[in-house]
Formats: sequence, C-alpha cells, structure tokens
Amino acid sequence: MKLGKWLENWDMTGLKIKAPFLDMEWKPQDEDKAAAWELYVELLTHIATQPLAQDHGDEKTALDSVYSLFPITREVIKNNGRHCIEFTKIAVVVLNQRIRPFTAKWHKLSLEGAFDDEARCQTFRSELQAL
Repeated sequence: MKLGKWLENWDMTGLKIKAPFLDMEWKPQDEDKAAAWELYVELLTHIATQPLAQDHGDEKTALDSVYSLFPITREVIKNNGRHCIEFTKIAVVVLNQRIRPFTAKWHKLSLEGAFDDEARCQTFRSELQAL
C-alpha cells in the first residue's frame, strides 16, 4: 500500500511541520501535491541538492545553482495556480528564510573575489553542505 493511501486510511491527510525556521500545519490539496512533485523532479538532479566533493566542482557554479532555485520555484508556483497555497507557504519560507540569506551573503562575497581564496572556498562548501 502506498504511504499516501495508508495515511488517508487513518485520516492523516496533513502534516505538522516544526523546524527552526517554520512551524505550521500542512494540509495539501491536489494542486499542492502537483507543485511539490514538479519541484521534487527539478531538485532530484539539481546540483544544489547534491553533495559537492572537495576536489570537484566550482563554487561559483554551485552558488548559481542554489540561486536558480528562486526562478524554478516561482515557475512551479505559477504553473500550479493560486490553489497550491500550502506548497507556496512552505516554498516562500524556505526561499526567504533559509536560501536567500545564503545566496545574498555569498553573492556579495563572490563579487569581492572570495572564490579566489581557498579558505573562503572551504567555508562556502561547509555552509553549502549545511544548507
């Protein structure tokens, strides 16, 4: 039996989310599920969600990949319409409270040449992994 059907059999059609940056109850509609699936498919193969080995990759490319989550998520929200409110609530909080501080910090530092400094590159990779 699929997890979704099992949860519905027990009248568990929502989820209580409590994280350091978010505390809410999520009761998805079909549009929320469609949006979540669409973003999930994007994230599966996106460099922003994959480990970046110390001897591989490029910090600037990784930063650009993380930043690209903004237009991807906006497009997913627009594609699924105004009825994917639950998905939108979570997506906006994650983008604005978790991802934006990281990209804002590192975009400025990258313009100042941070990725030419090995120590700063290591710091970036550590923060990327934590993100």
